[in-house]
Amino acid sequence: MFERELEVALQAVNSVRELILEIYNSNDLGVEIKPDNSPVTRADKAADKKIREVLSTAFPLYSLLTEESVDDKNRLKNDYVWIVDPIDGTKDFVAKNDQFTVNIGLSYKHKAVLGVILVPVTGEIYYAVEGEGSFYLKDKNAEPVKLHCNNKIKDVTTLVSNFHSNQTEMDMIKKHSDIIKHQRKLGATLKGCIIAKGEAEMSYRFSSNTKEWDTCAMQIIVEEAGGYLLKFDGTPIRYNREDVYNHDGYIICNRKENFLL
Repeated sequence: MFERELEVALQAVNSVRELILEIYNSNDLGVEIKPDNSPVTRADKAADKKIREVLSTAFPLYSLLTEESVDDKNRLKNDYVWIVDPIDGTKDFVAKNDQFTVNIGLSYKHKAVLGVILVPVTGEIYYAVEGEGSFYLKDKNAEPVKLHCNNKIKDVTTLVSNFHSNQTEMDMIKKHSDIIKHQRKLGATLKGCIIAKGEAEMSYRFSSNTKEWDTCAMQIIVEEAGGYLLKFDGTPIRYNREDVYNHDGYIICNRKENFLL
């Protein structure tokens, strides 16, 4: 199921890689500050436009929810919604630390069922379809490698944001210092990808400023690798909501034992 959707989502992320890198490597990122005080660049806007074209051409009956376009609330009547962040980690993009991604998720009846995440600088791709597992491509021409979260519940590594960590998160890590022994800074949805890959075990997000396009693709990739992306009440995030903010925050973890509060 969703074979054609996966094919098109992969096509969409690959169609914007060179465009993004051309701007990234230039001296003119075209940085602007949006009303919510977050940055947007020429690359965000150009990639958003291209991805929308690819997805809507292939699936004209599916709705679109993307970070850089006007939110058409008619999507609320549609079972199928593409949820897109053309550049997740724009602050990482502007800082030129290479740790930004392109996220394409698909929601069906409010559930994340497909996710594709591209790391433009390296060409790496992570993807998953509900019930079919999570996979990693070293580049678009590589053979897929199946992803599995590891089983560690001791000597745990938590991933923290380059720009969005807060005192609540630091206090929680300290509270569980008997289990959480290591911290690693990482940008954007790379945190979920690295946990799905088995190279770390958990990550907190206590701030309420993430939105559906920050988590949709990552959630299904983590889940299909055997992990969890859960709100603090222990339930998964649902999608295609009228209010797109993830107000409740979330935890990503490799095992339920690491759902630490």
